[in-house]
Amino acid sequence: MSDITLGPPPPRSHARLWIATLLLAVYTAFVLLVTMWPNPSQLDFGGIADRVLRVLHRFGVPERFDFSALEFTANIGMFVPLGFLLGLALPRRGWWVAAILLPGFAGFIEVTQGLALESRFSTLSDVAANTIGGYLGLLLAMTMRALIYKRDQTVIEREIWERNAAYVRAREELRRRHEPEPPDLATQILEPGFWTGPRGEAPTLKLPMTR
Repeated sequence: MSDITLGPPPPRSHARLWIATLLLAVYTAFVLLVTMWPNPSQLDFGGIADRVLRVLHRFGVPERFDFSALEFTANIGMFVPLGFLLGLALPRRGWWVAAILLPGFAGFIEVTQGLALESRFSTLSDVAANTIGGYLGLLLAMTMRALIYKRDQTVIEREIWERNAAYVRAREELRRRHEPEPPDLATQILEPGFWTGPRGEAPTLKLPMTR
C-alpha cells in the first residue's frame, strides 16, 4: 500500500460570511434610517399605507384589515431580511446569538423612539412584530443552511464512494492481468503427465451426474 502524503489544507471560503455581513450592515443602516427618522411625515408613510390598503381591499382583503394591521404586518416584514442575513452571517451553531440580538435590537429601537424622538411613540406590539419577523428570517436562514449542508454531505459521500469503486475495479483488473488463467479441460488432457498420477495411475475425474 502506497503512502499518502497530505499537503497543507485548502483555504476555507469566506464568501458567505463577507457577503452576508456586508448586506447585514447595509440593511441595518436602512432599518435605523427608517425607524429613527425624526419626522415620519417626511417619509410619507401615511400616503403609501393608504395606497397599499386600497390595492389590498380591491383584491378582496377584508375591510377590517386596517392601518394598524398593515403597520403590524410591515413591522414583521421589515425584520425578516434582518433575521435572515444575521442567520447567514453567524456560525451555524450561533443561532442562539441571533435569537437574543433580534428582540434586543427591536427593543432598542422602540426605547430610543420613546425617549429621544418626540414625533414618534413606542409600543410593545412593534417589538413583538419585529421579533416575529426576525425569527421568521432566522428560521429561513437556518433551514436553508441545513439543506445546503445536507446536500454537500451527500455530494461528498457520493464522490468518496465513486472513487472507492473505481479503485476496487482497477485493483481487480490489475489482479486479473497478473494471474494466469487456468487451462480448460481440453488443454489439460493434452498436457504431458495428465494421465499419470503420483502413483503411476490415471487420475479419476468425477463427472457431475443429474438424476
